Amino acid sequence: MATEDEETDEPAPAAAESTPELAERYATTTGRFVHAVELAAASVFALLFAIGVGDLALQIVGAILSGAITDPLVVIGFIDTGLLLLIIVEVYQTVIAYTQENDTQRIVRLVIYTGVIAMVRKAIIFRTGEYATTTDALFAAVAYTVIIVGLVALLYVEGSYSGALLTGEE
Repeated sequence: MATEDEETDEPAPAAAESTPELAERYATTTGRFVHAVELAAASVFALLFAIGVGDLALQIVGAILSGAITDPLVVIGFIDTGLLLLIIVEVYQTVIAYTQENDTQRIVRLVIYTGVIAMVRKAIIFRTGEYATTTDALFAAVAYTVIIVGLVALLYVEGSYSGALLTGEE
């Protein structure tokens, strides 16, 4: 007759061993799939950036040849497009940071940078004439200001937390 100690030393049944192993293999497979999709998304953003840079260059050349380069609205349009391209780069870098499983703090910083660029872009292209009333334009301007101030505050807090403000490092 076996004692309690002998019973606990016996190997577990094969079915119990295969369940954690199967779950681990499944998690590894889905993890690889997600990683591949993340890399595909990064590739799409890189392609969009390349197309955007080419398109911006063609627009600038066209504006120079037509003489429209002196129109401030045309130049603001170029700045808008350039900032949009910077947003694409920031999103690309965020996706790459996820794929490389970088620290969360770097990812948060990239997301904040993307938000700051996006809101600065909105502020640059802001035109009161696009709103039905001046009150609507004022509400939009105040909202943009609050968001920009909030993002700058987040950037400051993140920099203080990471020590980047103290050391001047990224």
